[in-house]
Amino acid sequence: MIRVFLADDEELVRRTMRVLLAAEPDITVVGEAANGHHTIAGVRASCPDVVLMDVRMPGHDGVHATREIASWAEPRPRVLVLTTFDLDDVVDDAIAAGADGFLLKRATPEEVVAAVRTVAAGDALLAPQVTRRLLRSLAARPRRPEPPVPFTEREALVLRALADGSSNAEIAASMHVSLETVKTHIKNILHKLGVRDRTQAVVWAYRTGFTDRP
Repeated sequence: MIRVFLADDEELVRRTMRVLLAAEPDITVVGEAANGHHTIAGVRASCPDVVLMDVRMPGHDGVHATREIASWAEPRPRVLVLTTFDLDDVVDDAIAAGADGFLLKRATPEEVVAAVRTVAAGDALLAPQVTRRLLRSLAARPRRPEPPVPFTEREALVLRALADGSSNAEIAASMHVSLETVKTHIKNILHKLGVRDRTQAVVWAYRTGFTDRP
């Protein structure tokens, strides 16, 4: 059972998400909060697998709450950030804070459920229709020169697949390798880049021009 905590200052959004997720046999909502401070306390108390985190909340906002949760020892809850994207200028801050995924607020019910399952399974990036929209903006920004990184051929393939929005399972199937092999490649990529998670690795790939496929 995937345990979800809802963090949004709009009661209607929380109610809609609660009804939507409660209808799924493998998902249960274990708590909710309207600001970042109450979110941190509620998450500590309820121990969810995934936090649906609105970045724009009064007072202690979602970015601060994400940074706090991401700093906890593993296994920690995964943070799925809710964003309007077209208006939010805090996406970079959410990435730096350690967000594990992004979900557009106008996503379909099917996309919401899929996103929760994806992040709960350990895949930081979401379905391509969500991920590509976010990364297209990053790719459009000026490239940032970086020294070459000694990726193996397989590691480079995995990083490009991550940047294309592929899940671990999809990468394993396309490369005809096991999930454990894919996870090992990802671990090596993160180590070589000196980044914390795969979201930051993909952002690096787009910002440096390693991949040009938004």
